[in-house]
Amino acid sequence: MPKDFLKDVQEEYDVVVIGSGLAGLTSANLLASNGYRVLLLEQHYKLGGMATWFKRPGGHIFDISLHGFPYGMVKSCRRYWTREIADSIVQLEHIRFDNPMFSLTTTFNRADFTTLLVDQFNVAPEAVEGFFTKARKMDFQDDQKLTTRELFDEFFPGREDVIRLLMEPITYANGSTLEDPAISYGIVFSNFMSKGVFTFQGGTDRLIHLMEEEMKRNGVDIRIRCNVEKIHCQGRQIQAVEVNGRKIKAKAVVSNANLKSTVFNLVGEQHFDHDFVESAKAVRLNNSSTQVYMALKPDDLIDESTGDLLFSSTAPVFQTELLLSRDITSRTYSFYYPRTRPQACPRCLIVSSTNANYDDWAHLSEEEYEASKQNLVDTTLDALDKYVPNIRERVDHAEASTPLTFKHYTQHIAGASFGTKFEGLQVSFDLPKQIEGLYHAGSVGIIMSGWLGAMNYGRMVASDVDHLLMNKSSRTTEKVGS
Repeated sequence: MPKDFLKDVQEEYDVVVIGSGLAGLTSANLLASNGYRVLLLEQHYKLGGMATWFKRPGGHIFDISLHGFPYGMVKSCRRYWTREIADSIVQLEHIRFDNPMFSLTTTFNRADFTTLLVDQFNVAPEAVEGFFTKARKMDFQDDQKLTTRELFDEFFPGREDVIRLLMEPITYANGSTLEDPAISYGIVFSNFMSKGVFTFQGGTDRLIHLMEEEMKRNGVDIRIRCNVEKIHCQGRQIQAVEVNGRKIKAKAVVSNANLKSTVFNLVGEQHFDHDFVESAKAVRLNNSSTQVYMALKPDDLIDESTGDLLFSSTAPVFQTELLLSRDITSRTYSFYYPRTRPQACPRCLIVSSTNANYDDWAHLSEEEYEASKQNLVDTTLDALDKYVPNIRERVDHAEASTPLTFKHYTQHIAGASFGTKFEGLQVSFDLPKQIEGLYHAGSVGIIMSGWLGAMNYGRMVASDVDHLLMNKSSRTTEKVGS
């Protein structure tokens, strides 16, 4: 008989969390620590969403998601998770750029960037200071009309080299473009500029394991291989979720699924106001990505001066359309040294990431798709040879993922790596105004993407759910008393 992944599940919970990305995990953990009965449902066999990993024969463990995040993760992990998790966050000190305009290494913080811009790029100090000050003061409640391109033109007119330095890492981190609202760039950039780029020592597998153990201590009922088919509403209130053919009641539901999937597939547009539906339909998905995972042979170590993150490009200038093209000119390499996983066998791994369009991969035949994946691996190895000589002879394992891979494992529409564009943030915020008890937490609006953004959004939503449930409890008490 097939395993019943809902065995002994309760008929009703205070909160059901759909999806176990970092936003969903954080919401579930905080709500359970506040004493609520929380059910976490994940359709995959592993927790983590995009923050996950996979293993291959030979002891290779590959991290899927971003190799770097801002220092704010330390504070967020200490507040919403555990000190052990927070204390495992370490700095990446060698961030490299190599392109036809310039080649440099930086610690990727404000002081170092200021020195680079003034001394190497010959930018006036007052322009640099003005740019940093304006970016730091940005807030997602601000005017959204100013684009990132206009922000750069205000302080660095005609300086495509400066734009490339300031823009390429953020595009890699969250899919931001020059045409997006400047605040979606400024907030993320300022977060990184506080103290630089950090990562989790021990790998994503250790991180998610520690999070799972903390959730269990707090009483979260965790269920994998449980695919939610429907969110049921009664009038304008949450009633239940339907999962693996069963209906489970809930006072509140937090969806960590794709925003458009939540509205149109899990709930259904008939439950929302017309204007809200039109706004949700207008939300644009962010782009997807491809990755090539490469592991060196045992005991073949790369000199750490190669860098932790390497933003490489052969394109003469920075252009968004070039970053998404199948004719790849820009690759971001994440280097994983033995210190990344000190508890494992000493191995060096490299992950090459490129932004990509889903449609470039979605309509290929099976033969064309496999050939394109192999070409992606081959061309990446060719490009990497410049930085890791003789890489073909040194590599022990190499494979590629595509937008279809991300769609298959995460169920994100079009394999969107960074959720939705900026307009999705307001739609996400407005969900509980449409249906009482319905919330969304995940990668929306660019500024809420990435590990730190997702975790903090999960915390915000948990606070809103807590407020709702306390009010519900007060109303029930008043009725009983009367």
